[in-house]
Amino acid sequence: MIPKIAMIGGGSWATAIIKMLCDNIAEKEIYWWMRNEEAISHIKAFKHNPNYLSSVEIKVPESNITSDIKSVIGLANYIVLNVPAAFLKESLAEITEADLKGKKIVSAIKGIVPDENLIIGEFMHQKYNIPLSDILVISGPCHAEEVALEKLSYLTIASMDTNLASNFAKLLNTRYIKTNVSDDIFGTEYAAVLKNIYAVASGICRGLGYGDNFQAVLISNAIREIKAFVDAVHPIERDIIESAYLGDLLVTAYSQFSRNRTFGNMIGKGYTVKSAQLEMNMIAEGYYAVSCMHHINKKYKVEMPISRAVYAILYEKHSPLIEMKLLTEQLS
Repeated sequence: MIPKIAMIGGGSWATAIIKMLCDNIAEKEIYWWMRNEEAISHIKAFKHNPNYLSSVEIKVPESNITSDIKSVIGLANYIVLNVPAAFLKESLAEITEADLKGKKIVSAIKGIVPDENLIIGEFMHQKYNIPLSDILVISGPCHAEEVALEKLSYLTIASMDTNLASNFAKLLNTRYIKTNVSDDIFGTEYAAVLKNIYAVASGICRGLGYGDNFQAVLISNAIREIKAFVDAVHPIERDIIESAYLGDLLVTAYSQFSRNRTFGNMIGKGYTVKSAQLEMNMIAEGYYAVSCMHHINKKYKVEMPISRAVYAILYEKHSPLIEMKLLTEQLS
């Protein structure tokens, strides 16, 4: 059976994955849903996304790009969710459990559903009764901007069914994309959420004037926090220094392309949350994630001083200068 893949979302990461799918030589059918009618018209006319990664040539057939989410989901057997986590419920508002029955759900979202305080896989399992064995997670380290430039990048595809993960990974492999397979859907997805929080922390420290030496200490402590949390949530054997965990953290904390690091840098320089969000005109998932993680961790009670400091700055309006100074006394 020819794989039929529906992309849900029109941002930079969605555009990058569309590029991977189109550049891959395996036979497949690709469908693309986005909300923005003007963007859809532009892509159909000019073969480029006007708002994100505009250099990427879009090779999806015109008839397969639409704002009708039900039709796109109905045609596909793989559903790739790629909207900001804060807008997932709104995007799927008209979709029912019956619409998704028998579909494989692929999470390319690195965030937590607000109000529900659930990672994407858990939300889809609870809300739409998707079997956990039918859920896949795409994790990095991989920035959309480097995919657009065709710079060599690695992805990890996680699923409890590693054969399913391997089959989907084959649809993404290109000369500039290499893939790994994992069975850790909980650890990879939580790690993808947490690394955005630590990238915000890294940006705040950069904005405050901390140097590379301190950044190295910050991030080495951050990977320990990630390990402690994912081991508490889903205690299986995993190697935290694999690229899906440590690699994704490093690229998000250090890269010029990291929107979470950029957002944090602005906060460190004195921007308010609202002014930083307005100037960026992009979603920094770490802002929403730190609040969700704060509430989730009330259950697990994992010691996470970096995450707690970011929460205090963004949601309790504590001084970044004072919070990071206090944090320096807790790191090793």
